Amino acid sequence: WVMALLNGLVNLLRSVPFLILMIIVIPLSRAIVGTSIGTVASIVPLVIASFPFVSRLVETSMREVDAGVIEAAQSMGATPLQIITKVMVPESMPSLVANVTIAATTIMGYGAMAGIIGGGGLGKIAINYGYYRFNVVLEFFATALLVVLVQILQTVGTKLAIKCDKRIQK
Repeated sequence: WVMALLNGLVNLLRSVPFLILMIIVIPLSRAIVGTSIGTVASIVPLVIASFPFVSRLVETSMREVDAGVIEAAQSMGATPLQIITKVMVPESMPSLVANVTIAATTIMGYGAMAGIIGGGGLGKIAINYGYYRFNVVLEFFATALLVVLVQILQTVGTKLAIKCDKRIQK
């Protein structure tokens, strides 16, 4: 029943749009960090939004491991911890790296949205100095910079995923 509860919690949190989640957790942010606006306050909704997303990506990567490999490890007497650390993680590494890249780019987007509550970074610059002051050039520049950062991160992540994939001839 614990897994069913966690699965339900992950599904619930993943279904709430980040902008709405930031507003909903303002009282929780205030209770945890003592403020509801600013960079420190934005950490609370970022963590709450990120953990179910990342956990689902990790679960998907682990489920991709061939059952035969796990059975072979079990037949050799591997403990559950050894199966996870010595078999499942290495076998799912390319998928994990690709999913970390996806998670990082998504969280970067969340961080930009956190500018609404003063979260800092490019989102805060785009909103405070671009949108609120009608400086469209700055607003588009901050957005373009975010796009470039995501492209760089995605390219590096994809190359790392390919590099650690033992199925691909190098």
